[in-house]
Amino acid sequence: MTVVGPFGLSVRDQALEADVQTGLAAVEAGLLDATKSEVPFITEAAQHLVRAGGKRFRPLLVMLAAQFGDPYAPGVVPSAVVVELTHLATLYHDDVMDEAEVRRGVPSANVRWGNSVAVLTGDFLFARASHILADLGPEAVRIQAEAFERLVTGQILETAGPRDGRDPVDHYLDVLAGKTGSLVAVSGRFGAMMSGADESVVDILTQYGERLGTAFQLADDVLDIASDSHESGKTPGTDLREGIPTLPVLHLRAQAAQYGRPEDLELVALLDGDLTDDARHAETLRRLRVHPALEQARRDTVRYAEEARTTLAPLPECYAKSALEELCDAVVHRAG
Repeated sequence: MTVVGPFGLSVRDQALEADVQTGLAAVEAGLLDATKSEVPFITEAAQHLVRAGGKRFRPLLVMLAAQFGDPYAPGVVPSAVVVELTHLATLYHDDVMDEAEVRRGVPSANVRWGNSVAVLTGDFLFARASHILADLGPEAVRIQAEAFERLVTGQILETAGPRDGRDPVDHYLDVLAGKTGSLVAVSGRFGAMMSGADESVVDILTQYGERLGTAFQLADDVLDIASDSHESGKTPGTDLREGIPTLPVLHLRAQAAQYGRPEDLELVALLDGDLTDDARHAETLRRLRVHPALEQARRDTVRYAEEARTTLAPLPECYAKSALEELCDAVVHRAG
């Protein structure tokens, strides 16, 4: 049994391990190549987050999904580079929107070079992803375009908030399906599709990715409150400080409205205050970390991960399927 990648994914087969490691190494080289520019400053900015590392969650899923066909088919690695470039581009934009100061344990691009450079660097990465997509065929372009539309729609819906009468938790889960689930679903879809897997397998791995992506983002929500920056590579409570209504906060507000417990109402009042104040922010984090709403968010994370696992049931038993099942456990463990 060999541990592969930052998730600590254990691979029980040497051939699978070799395929995954070879594929991820090729993706890393592809990312560096795709982020090079004739302008040195652009190269430096575009490679800022590539060189900072990261989990490479989406490329890993591409490589595992490709095991249900030919993992060395020519479109597999480029499609993994596309999804990771797209993801990286959204991080540059997200950090501007969130005014984040740290990403992957290094200063965010907006802090280092300013908002304009960060936004334009994200745009540069989108352009490079599109260039690679063009060589993968019109179907790949269409799939990626639809996913990107869903991703942006999810981000806009998050900013706009739920419409009148809509349950905030349901709204938020829809937001996550768009802004995170869509691209993880494409990772499973591209891996299977580019490897020549059967259409039924492509559909299963697309659905799996959608559910796993939502679980992954829910785990991030929990980490934003429960972890320190050493664990997450981000400033704790960034979403909290920016007033982004993540799932633990939504559960807290629902419980306060339903039960009216004084301690819940006090915590809601803290949340509604000025969380740019460091002392207030720290106190709000401290209280949320021991509130039942955080545990409820953890249970939701487990539920989506289990739904992803169940989706895999029709696939034939093999080492790749076992690894995909273990990926569900790894996502849940992050929120543990």
